[in-house]
Amino acid sequence: MTGWLVTGAGGMLGRDVCDVLSAAGVPALPFTRPELDLTDEAAVTRVLERARPSVVVNCAAWTDVDGAEDDENGAWQANAHGVSVLAHACADAGSRLLHVSTDYVFSGDADTPYSEDARPSPRSAYGRSKLAGERAVLETLPHSGTVVRTAWLYGAHGGNFVRTLAERAAAGSEADVVDDQFGQPTWTREVAGRLLALGRLPAAAATGVFHATSAGRTSWYGLAREIYRLCGEDADRVRPMSSASLRRRARRPAWSVLGHGRWAAVGEPPPPDWRTVLTRAFSSVVHGGPAHEAALRAAQKGI
Repeated sequence: MTGWLVTGAGGMLGRDVCDVLSAAGVPALPFTRPELDLTDEAAVTRVLERARPSVVVNCAAWTDVDGAEDDENGAWQANAHGVSVLAHACADAGSRLLHVSTDYVFSGDADTPYSEDARPSPRSAYGRSKLAGERAVLETLPHSGTVVRTAWLYGAHGGNFVRTLAERAAAGSEADVVDDQFGQPTWTREVAGRLLALGRLPAAAATGVFHATSAGRTSWYGLAREIYRLCGEDADRVRPMSSASLRRRARRPAWSVLGHGRWAAVGEPPPPDWRTVLTRAFSSVVHGGPAHEAALRAAQKGI
């Protein structure tokens, strides 16, 4: 068995995973959602049987948090049933599975970082569906399944908070941003590097749950001010507001700060601080990354 397979390869994280694997010389087969629907058991089984990848990275997910409140079954099919299908296909093919999950599996009521073994308690339909997916991976693949939780993602390959606020700053506009939700802004390329590191570890060392977020913490308001500063604009153009005033369908965790204890346990360095990473990533995120759709298509020939 050689090579990796990436699902959800057309998304912001999936594209960075493909780029990082390519840069590391790791052969990978990328599949976007239209090309491989995880709820199609026959298709997933066929692809895994033919490819026999050593590692599968699952970046595919229903990510419409508010939409999940209106269509919990749809979110469940993608984030729970589809993940279960993939986990069973990996078991049959003898492949390891690195599954990307979320801070939304927690209630957000804490005031200290959530450790990897903290008890989940989701407060939204999206969070419930993602927790069910986590459990499917860990129960189906107890010796070769890994759950990697992340949060507050931004990257070069898609719309995100960092790019949106940078555009507002460049336009000289003001911004009203919530100041009562705390988390760790995280670059998708850093997460991709963590996934690569996990896939290179012996399976026995990398099973279970890992948290892949930047270190430190801030609010969305604090992040917005830092974005304005990096743009050379007046950070006081960012004004604080409460999350309650947004009246969103789904409840957002007020506290999305995750702990990173397992990295040291497997000999990997701790994640860097979010400000350090944002400064390094800022130009590529704001101006976008290289397109690689042709490479995706070429890599998939014969599957």
